[in-house]
Amino acid sequence: MTGVVHWDDVEQHHRAKGEMDATWQLLGHAAGTVGVGVNRVRVAPARLPTPPHSHWASEEVFFVLAGYGLAWQDGAVHEVRPGDCVVQRASESEHTFVAGDQGLEYIVFGTRPHGPELAWLPRSSALLAGNVWTTARTDDPWELEAQAPPLTYGGPAPRPSNIVNVEEVEHERNGAATTAPLATRDRSDQAGLHWERVEPGGTGAPPHCHSEEEEVFVILEGEGVLELWPSPRAEDAGVIREDVAVRAGHVVARPPATRIGHAFRAGAPGLTMLIYGTRKPNDLTYYPRSSKIGFRGLGVIGRIEHLDYWDGEPSAE
Repeated sequence: MTGVVHWDDVEQHHRAKGEMDATWQLLGHAAGTVGVGVNRVRVAPARLPTPPHSHWASEEVFFVLAGYGLAWQDGAVHEVRPGDCVVQRASESEHTFVAGDQGLEYIVFGTRPHGPELAWLPRSSALLAGNVWTTARTDDPWELEAQAPPLTYGGPAPRPSNIVNVEEVEHERNGAATTAPLATRDRSDQAGLHWERVEPGGTGAPPHCHSEEEEVFVILEGEGVLELWPSPRAEDAGVIREDVAVRAGHVVARPPATRIGHAFRAGAPGLTMLIYGTRKPNDLTYYPRSSKIGFRGLGVIGRIEHLDYWDGEPSAE
């Protein structure tokens, strides 16, 4: 099924150099994301997943699934545990993780910037980043990182505002769903992340699809059904209403402009998931079951009537 993948079926990539040792699964690529990336990362005990780094344009949001460790940020370290969300805004902090004695497992979501464009000139090893030319390396920089002295740090410091646990935020109740807002507008800029638990037999948000926003769902516990509701134009093209069974470990990608609404219905054990979505101020949301459209930039939701493409036009001779 396009847009749905289970992480048991996604290829694993192991990379170990020096103090860095982790296994990666490119879940977003496997599920069919377009403008965002989603990876599952398992870090070996007492090791790092990556060198300390920062991103100029991309924002990263991490959710700890299992294990304990330290979040390293600009030389300081902070304890992390299951249920923690760590937000790294673009061009803000150099960061990495240090796994504890039992290892560390997390999901990382990241935006893919559309610019500035990078240009590479192989004969001169020149790299254009925006309007600046620089010299680029052609070897693997991790080889140099592996030769560097081990990362040093002191004892854990109090956790800053960009690290928060599911149990530390106020939960919101909406029908059968209980939501913990994690990457909220005061913690992140480009995308949001929520933890949500849907009661057995209940549903979360009503069926909907987006014109610009991209959403990704990671099922953490339980099982249920992904409902797919085609828009009228999609129905005209032969797309039919569909239900897809999901369980813990499934990743669901809903890129923008699919013309197919999505919703989740929990099974007997209930359904717990992560909900990640980009923030697009001019996004339109269509609700196929109720024929409504939400205009995000205007703060308006209205009901419309679907018409045929040629409705009201002079009849063709």
